[in-house]
Amino acid sequence: MVNMQEFRASLAHDVPPSTIAPALTALWWAGKNDWVKAHEIAQSVETKDGAWVHAYLHRVEGDLGNAAYWYRSAGRPIESGALADEWNAIIEILLHQ
Repeated sequence: MVNMQEFRASLAHDVPPSTIAPALTALWWAGKNDWVKAHEIAQSVETKDGAWVHAYLHRVEGDLGNAAYWYRSAGRPIESGALADEWNAIIEILLHQ
């Protein structure tokens, strides 16, 4: 398990840490600005956490209607704050599960 500082530091590498969950791996790729790879992984995570990451990614994309669907699937309120704040918040929560 990694902490937030280690997660951020790992973005300097070419691959994500092998010890993080798939939803966090998707966020790692989002942190590397690889939306396609992040989305591909998020689509394969069939949990509420995966739906939350999926919602965030559609916000990044600008597809707010699709994002709203995924927020509902995740049981989360629709986010409207800064994307960076949401990225950080999701990671902090998922790291502590």
